[in-house]
Amino acid sequence: MFLYKINEQLSLKLAEVNDADRVFELTEKSRDYLKEWLPWLDFTTKVEDTREFLNGTMKGYADNNSMTTVILYEGEIVGTAGFNSINWSNKTAYIGYWIGHEYQGKGIMTKVARALTEYAFDQLKLNKVEIRAAADNKKSRGIPERLGFVEEGKIRQAEWLYDHYVDHIVYGILAEEWDSK
Repeated sequence: MFLYKINEQLSLKLAEVNDADRVFELTEKSRDYLKEWLPWLDFTTKVEDTREFLNGTMKGYADNNSMTTVILYEGEIVGTAGFNSINWSNKTAYIGYWIGHEYQGKGIMTKVARALTEYAFDQLKLNKVEIRAAADNKKSRGIPERLGFVEEGKIRQAEWLYDHYVDHIVYGILAEEWDSK
C-alpha cells in the first residue's frame, strides 16, 4: 500500500474502497462549499457512489495512469489529492485536489501539492506537473502560485459547473525549475 508521510501531522495514503464512508461523510459535510467549484457533487449522493469512484481510482492506479490518495491530517481523512492522470509518453502529471471546508486555512493543501510535485519528479521521474483551477477560484489558484508554478494560460469554458461554464487557468512547473528551488 502506498503511504507517503509529509510531516508528523500529514500523510497521503492510496485511496481504497474502505475509505468510502469517511470520504462520503466529508463530502456531505462540505457539499455546499465544494459545489461552487467541483462538478461531480450531483453524481455523489450516496456512499455507494463514492465506493464506485474509489474502485475506479484503484483501477487507474493499477493501470499506472493515475493515483488518488486520501489526505490524512492527524490520522483523519480530510480530503483527496493525487494525479488525476499521468501521461507517461510526455512525462506529465496533472494534480487534482479537494479538502473539507473545516480543514481549509491550515496550509494542508499547499503541503500536499508540494509533496505530490516532489514525488512526481523524484520518484516517478516525470518532466512536468500541471495544476488547473477555475479562473475565479482564488484559493485553489493560490496553491500553484505559492509553489512557484508558472501560469501558462487560460482554457476558455473548460468545465461545466451545473448551470454555467468556467474558464480554467493552467499552471505548470518543469523538473528543472523545481530542482532550482
